[in-house]
Amino acid sequence: MFGRFKKAPPAPVEPASAQAPSLTGVPAGLVSLVKTAGVSLAKAGVPAGQRAAVYLVVDRSWSMRDYFADGSVQNLADQALGLSANLDDDGTVPLVMFDSAPYPVVDISLDRYQGVVAQQHQRYGGESTMGGTQYAPAMRAVIEHYRGSRATDPALVIFQTDGDPQDRDDARLQLSQASKLPIFWSFVGFGPSEVRFLQQLDTLGGRLVDNASYFHAGARPSGLPDSVLYDGLTREFGTWLTAARAKGLLP
Repeated sequence: MFGRFKKAPPAPVEPASAQAPSLTGVPAGLVSLVKTAGVSLAKAGVPAGQRAAVYLVVDRSWSMRDYFADGSVQNLADQALGLSANLDDDGTVPLVMFDSAPYPVVDISLDRYQGVVAQQHQRYGGESTMGGTQYAPAMRAVIEHYRGSRATDPALVIFQTDGDPQDRDDARLQLSQASKLPIFWSFVGFGPSEVRFLQQLDTLGGRLVDNASYFHAGARPSGLPDSVLYDGLTREFGTWLTAARAKGLLP
């Protein structure tokens, strides 16, 4: 995932057209996602050839049970893989599920992605063990994993939830401290109503750079067009790359 990362270009350039990732080894079921994600990256001003590790953090609290049951979470995992195939050297996505605490990191890959979310969910006990909602431990798990990888390229973290956390102060602190790291947090909300705390994180003051965005996927996220989801996930990533380089967080 990280070992063969290439250094990013010294300065971002406005791409004239969509990213053109290699489709070698991409399963037929993901080809459309890979292409659509490339279009969104280009629209967001992400330079062609930019490398980044894509993480997926998924809320496994009790209120999320319907989204596991209807395939919305697995669909998001597939979409994360489509994005990773454009940015990462092998298209692997570390998955972190969380409720009151994070669960062990599991890799989703191009040759192992179908049904992985359901398998992990059942492995942890299914609905019977779904707990509360605490963001900060999951954020720390991502940061520790990223630092442990010794990556020189940035991370794009898709952080999904359907509600406000029970550890608001700690979550704010984690995001503020993480603004000094080459990690961008793309928060995505599920549910009929906006996730207010994610809106607050998106505009949080006191950060070295604006290292987060927020997109609300609605009550039926699996029915949202892939292009809309990718636009929402990536729309501030290009801007952050520029700001992070200006602050010396990226080469």
